[in-house]
Amino acid sequence: MGMMPKQGKMGYDRAIVTFSPDGRLFQVEYAREAIKRAATCTAIKFDTGVVLAGLRPCDKLSDDRGSRKVHQIDEHIGVISAGLVGDTRVLVNYARQKSQLYRVSYQEKIDVRSLAEEIGDYKQQHTQYGGLRPMGVSFLVGGVYKGEPMIFETDVGGDIYGWNAQVIGKGRKEGEEVLENEWKEDMSEEEAKKLAIKVLEKGETDMNQNTVKMAVVTEEGGFRYLEDGEREELL
Repeated sequence: MGMMPKQGKMGYDRAIVTFSPDGRLFQVEYAREAIKRAATCTAIKFDTGVVLAGLRPCDKLSDDRGSRKVHQIDEHIGVISAGLVGDTRVLVNYARQKSQLYRVSYQEKIDVRSLAEEIGDYKQQHTQYGGLRPMGVSFLVGGVYKGEPMIFETDVGGDIYGWNAQVIGKGRKEGEEVLENEWKEDMSEEEAKKLAIKVLEKGETDMNQNTVKMAVVTEEGGFRYLEDGEREELL
């Protein structure tokens, strides 16, 4: 009998449920490439809350109401996304539903980690069943629960990572170097906002008050988008 021909990579990347011989799911890896090409975004803890900031490319014909970069999930939690806009919209709606269902079921706000796990579980399901594809978006979930600021990253494969500060998108490598050198515990809100701008500058060039989107989450003030004048002053 002749030897069977070796199966190339294409034999393992056509279905999400098929592992390669070295234990890889190629469709998940391909989805991560979509994140690497996405506009840079960052989440940074400060002493009383979290800053969420990112770029949404636009021109004079764009209407900002079409899609957002930063999304409010609940009064105490927001997310910022890097990846496919359609997948983002589906996951944001899913996260909002889970947050409201938690309130109805338990008469209290969902904690930040539990919400990140709900998003991660939904993403993981898209790596396990035939006929689905991985969600091509990563989230930075930031919020304040019982006085504690929290940030979690949700990977396309369903993994959850906790951070004091993180950056995703095409400027991740350069932005992480800035955060490693300049983030510190108990930094002020203003310091965190300025650091967020500095991180974005490492990965982006077209930065102005129209393209930069930013929100702050604190226990006292809840989730709040920064107005045009506030973003312009930071820039």
